[in-house]
This record gives sequence, structure tokens and C-alpha cells, in this order.
Amino acid sequence: MSSVSLERIALGVSYDGTPWQGWQAQPSGLTVQDQIEQALAQFVGQPVATVCAGRTDTGVHALNQVIHIDSPVSRDMVSWVRGLNSFLPASIAMQWAQPVDNAFHARFSAVRRTYQYLILNTPVRQPLWASRAGWCFRPLDEVRMQQAANCLVGKHDFSSFRSSQCQAASPVRDLQSLTVTRTGDFVMIGLTANAFLHHMVRNIVGELVLVGQGKNEPSHVEMVLRECDRTVAAPTFAASGLYFSQVEYPVALLKPSPKLEADDLLKI
Repeated sequence: MSSVSLERIALGVSYDGTPWQGWQAQPSGLTVQDQIEQALAQFVGQPVATVCAGRTDTGVHALNQVIHIDSPVSRDMVSWVRGLNSFLPASIAMQWAQPVDNAFHARFSAVRRTYQYLILNTPVRQPLWASRAGWCFRPLDEVRMQQAANCLVGKHDFSSFRSSQCQAASPVRDLQSLTVTRTGDFVMIGLTANAFLHHMVRNIVGELVLVGQGKNEPSHVEMVLRECDRTVAAPTFAASGLYFSQVEYPVALLKPSPKLEADDLLKI
């Protein structure tokens, strides 16, 4: 009995996480993975499993999530994009497709990941941004926030910033970049690391917001990091402003794809 030859395909997907219960498949079927695998089954004609670069929580968005599949059928790359999008809801869309070697793995081949957190900093909330940005009504000082952020850059034990439900074997992560910038009423926090712990980004944002509001000194964040204790850190910030922005791979495994950044949303 001959085996079916499978073709590995990498796909870039963006989604509005507002209607969905995160990435990972659930019995409810109301997750991004569920929706994509349902679309794949319709497009291919049989079930096809997906593997993603990074699982996102309920309400978290993605601009450049990367997944891979092992397909039993051959299609043009443009057909993977347009064909799957015809079966996907309006809040989820494939952006590109590339054939890859079987050595490529969406999760384990990634060398770094970037998240961006968008905060609307206005005295009154704006309903049009309710599910697209976090909101802080107190004025934020982005300079103080950047001062606090600087101590987090590098390889550290991020136990103070991991969820109690985090299943990672180690709390040590290499945070390669952490920037805080302002564009008008919006404050953007960008984080790049080799990998992230569960709720790590939103917990860091919570700490930086307290510094930006003047409730804590920038040095407080360094103390929280040193304590390695989640109970001394700020509450987890809202999911609505978090964007899984970019995943990077060795060029030999995956050619770089066009980048869409969260601050590009401000130009629309």
C-alpha cells in the first residue's frame, strides 16, 4: 500500500481576535484554529491539521501569525490564499503562502517573535477602538515607561511576569527589544524575544502603565523582575490591544514575508 506524498506549506494569517476564544482548538469550535481547520477541510476535501508559531489568548489579534500544514493535495500558492479565504469568516484571512522543506516547523524553527501593544491614552473611552486597543484614561509618560522598560531587556528569569497557568518548562527568556513610543493619543509598546511566557506581554504592559501614570518609579519594575514573584507585579492588562506582530525564521527555511505593524493601523 503506497503512502500519500504530503507537501508542507507555510501560511501567514492575520485575524481580529475579538470574536474568538483564542488560537487553540476547543470543543466549542469558536477558536481561530478551529475556523482555519474547518476552511482547510472544505478547501482540501479532508481534515488537515495546523501548527502555529505562537498560541494567542481570547481577544488577542495577529498581524503575521505563521502556520504550517502538510497537505495531501497540490495547489498554486495564490490558490491557498484565495481559496482558504473564501471559506473563512471576515475576521480571519490568509495573507501569503510558501512551499517549505519538511525541516521547517512553524513553532520550533522560529528564532524570534514580536508583539505590539497599542494603548489609547485619552480621558474618555472611544468605542471604535474598544476591541482594538487597550485604554488608559490617566495621562501616560512614555519617557518614564521607556526608562522602566530598559531594565527588562536581556536574558532574565521572568517569573514575575508569567501566568500561574503557564506551562513553559523554564521562566527564562531573552527579551531582545522593548520600546515605548507615542503617536498622538496612542502609546505603542513593542517587544521582541526568542519566545514569550503565558501573559508575559500583558503583565509587562501592566507594570509599565503604572510607571507611566506616575504611581510607581521606573526602578520599581527592576525590583519586580528581581523578586521572581508574580504576586508583587501589576495585574494583567487587557487583551484587546495586543497584536502578535511578527515571527522570524532562518532565511534558508522561510523567505521573509511583508511586514504589517500595529502602528500601521493608525494610518488607515
